[in-house]
Amino acid sequence: MKIKMMLMALAVSSVSFAGLKIGKVDMLTLVRNHPGYESNKTLLKTTESDYQKKLDKIKSEVEEIQEEGKKISEQARNPMISAAARQKLEKDLIDVQNRFLAGQQRLRAEAMRSQQDLQDLEARLLKTATAEIRKTIEAFAKKHGYDFVLDSAAVMFSKEVFDVTDAVLREMGVDPQKARGKDESK
Repeated sequence: MKIKMMLMALAVSSVSFAGLKIGKVDMLTLVRNHPGYESNKTLLKTTESDYQKKLDKIKSEVEEIQEEGKKISEQARNPMISAAARQKLEKDLIDVQNRFLAGQQRLRAEAMRSQQDLQDLEARLLKTATAEIRKTIEAFAKKHGYDFVLDSAAVMFSKEVFDVTDAVLREMGVDPQKARGKDESK
């Protein structure tokens, strides 16, 4: 009984889909060929480089503190120094260790913040690009009478005739052959 109901539902649904015009697009190709893709990529690399410079500076400061601690430690092991001088060096060493630990914490916190900021920036840039692409797809679908335009990543299988990626690329002002890396002379 359940099988008959499922077959009937399938038959009814295929009849209702018979008159629909459906297309699919490769969103990854569209995103990679969006006019702002290269500038967004450059912005991300530049921002990452700036963050890395900041992290390298903090790391260098932490390494300097570590070297300072090594020198104090060596001085404290000198058998020729007085007890008072040794106590002062031990206090200095504790101070250096505290600064070293604080520097390491600062480095970790800054690295985490930088990583989060980069992820947020990338997400914002991608959201903006995909919103523009969706508008282009929507205008394309309305112009050409499509009822559905699906992302090919969400489709398990479809005939190539349903792929409208090249047409959407042209709507975006991008040559589909160049976008797909095809050699025009072939």
